[in-house]
Amino acid sequence: MKSKHLTAYWLCSLAGVLIASFYPLYMGVRVISDTVTDGTVLKENYPKYVIPYTPLAFAVILGILLMPVFLRLMKRAAVFGGAAVSLAAFFGAEFWFERSIVVSTAETTVRLEDWQMFMCYVPPDGWGETVTDYKTHTAVEILMGEYNPAFKLHFYLISVILILALLNCFYGFAQIIRTGDRSRKRALIMQSVSAAAFLGLCILACFTAFWRDGSIEVSSLSASLMSAFFILMGLTAGIFFGSLLSNRKNAVLLWLPAIMSAAVTLLMYIGEMILLHGHLYRFGSGFFFDGLPDIVLAPVDILVILASGSLMYLLMRMLRKAIQKGYTTPEEIEKLSR
Repeated sequence: MKSKHLTAYWLCSLAGVLIASFYPLYMGVRVISDTVTDGTVLKENYPKYVIPYTPLAFAVILGILLMPVFLRLMKRAAVFGGAAVSLAAFFGAEFWFERSIVVSTAETTVRLEDWQMFMCYVPPDGWGETVTDYKTHTAVEILMGEYNPAFKLHFYLISVILILALLNCFYGFAQIIRTGDRSRKRALIMQSVSAAAFLGLCILACFTAFWRDGSIEVSSLSASLMSAFFILMGLTAGIFFGSLLSNRKNAVLLWLPAIMSAAVTLLMYIGEMILLHGHLYRFGSGFFFDGLPDIVLAPVDILVILASGSLMYLLMRMLRKAIQKGYTTPEEIEKLSR
């Protein structure tokens, strides 16, 4: 009976991921088709954010497709096998797109990775302008510069976190069906909520860039959305580690995910700093919003990083209490404490 339920769950998961991935896959097919036919992708035909989302969708689909194999071969460690294959598939597809696809404008032809960097600088309503035209409209010229491959750090970080979080959910619920062990159920529900919310913000950012206008100082709405994005990204990573540590001692369960959450948020700031040539978007003016001496981070940025870690700590405390309530015998409580 469990085998039938597991097979049904796998088929439903695969179908759901395929349906949700329709547009990213369509974007990939479209640019490959244009490249095969014309040798390039015209600027006006370029689908927004084909990287990293087409490789990301491909990687998650592959991870779900191979889930029965890893569940059978690796048992409780199945998610690590699926994650390893999916991450390898993601980076393989990502690098292929970056190096093999070129985009043509009226002025020049560039590789996809160079074009993607340009799109990071230009807000959605400026995508029809040339690089030169747009550069003259920015408040600070640091928003454009020589190509630096390190700018992709934040793209890769976002993609890795999404792949790990999504596979953790799919594989985790499959393990519950396979073994009947529900000790990670609450953590997996928490992971599902954070992953869905983070993916939603990623999609919103793709089509709006959080309504940035190209200036280094952003509006209150943009600042709020960017802060929420950074915090939720850290929480999604922290919950991934917390869900794997749900049967460990309090100090490990509470502090390691919190540290991981804050560290990932800091890494996202570093990625933005690389993208903007040593600067960060500013959420306002004055001491609270200006970069501190010798570091680029402003007090508000440090507060966002600390908020990510602190919220993760509180979530793990809530999770710990919920797990403990589910254990009733002394043997089970002792097992939870080991």
